Amino acid sequence: MSLDGAARGLILVVEDESAIADVMRLNLAKAGYGVHVERDGTSGLAAIRALKPAAVILDIGLPGLDGIEICRRLRSDNDWTPVLFVTARDDEVDRIVGLELGADDYVTKPFSPRELVARVTSVLRRSQGSPDDQLSMVVGEVRMDQGQRRVFVNDREVELTATEFDLLAHLMRRPGRVFSREQLISEVWGYSPAGSVRTVDVHIAQVRVKLGEASPIRTVRGVGYAVDKPAHRRGPLSDGQQ
Repeated sequence: MSLDGAARGLILVVEDESAIADVMRLNLAKAGYGVHVERDGTSGLAAIRALKPAAVILDIGLPGLDGIEICRRLRSDNDWTPVLFVTARDDEVDRIVGLELGADDYVTKPFSPRELVARVTSVLRRSQGSPDDQLSMVVGEVRMDQGQRRVFVNDREVELTATEFDLLAHLMRRPGRVFSREQLISEVWGYSPAGSVRTVDVHIAQVRVKLGEASPIRTVRGVGYAVDKPAHRRGPLSDGQQ
C-alpha cells in the first residue's frame, strides 16, 4: 500500500481485518504519521525488514506468521524496532508472552483510535529519548549512557527495548524513591493508569533477567519499585568505580 505523509515517521500496521486496518491508517495519518499496511504475517515481516519503520503495530492473530512469531524473529535478529501488539484475546498469557519477547506495549480490541495514536506516540518518544538525556548514570555494576541509549553491566552491553530502557532510566534518575505501578504507567508509558498495571511487573522482570545479579531494582511489597544505591551522573566507568 502507498505511504501517507510521513512527517512524524513511518508506522507499519500488520492487521488482517480491513476495517480495523483502515481505522488505524486514517487516524495515524491524521496525526502526521506515514502509514504502510500489510494483511498477513509473512508480508508484514518482509515489509519491516525492507522499510525500516519507526514502529510496528502488530496484530497477534495473523494468517501465516502470527504476531508473536514475527516479534520473536525480529528480536532474534537483534532488530529492536518498537513493537506495539494488538490482540482480541483479553488474557494475560498473550500479553505477558508478547512482552517477554521484547514488545513495547499492547492494546486490546476494541480500542479507541485516539488511545492507539497516543500509545504509538509514547512508544516513539521512549525509543528516541530526550535531547536533555546526555549524561551517564552508574549504579553498582550497571552503567547507562542516556545520550546513546545504551546499558552496560561492567563491559557487557545489555540490549533493552525502548520501554525497558526508559523504565530503568526513570528509576535510576531518582535513587531511593519508591514508585507505584500506577506512577510508572503514567510517567514512563505516558498514559492513564486506569487499565491493568501488570505490564509494569512484566517489564521489570525482563529488565532484571537481562541485568542478572547486577540489577539494582528492588521490589517494595504492596507499593512498587525503587533503585536504592546512589546513581552517580558521570562518564564511562573507571577502575574501582561503584
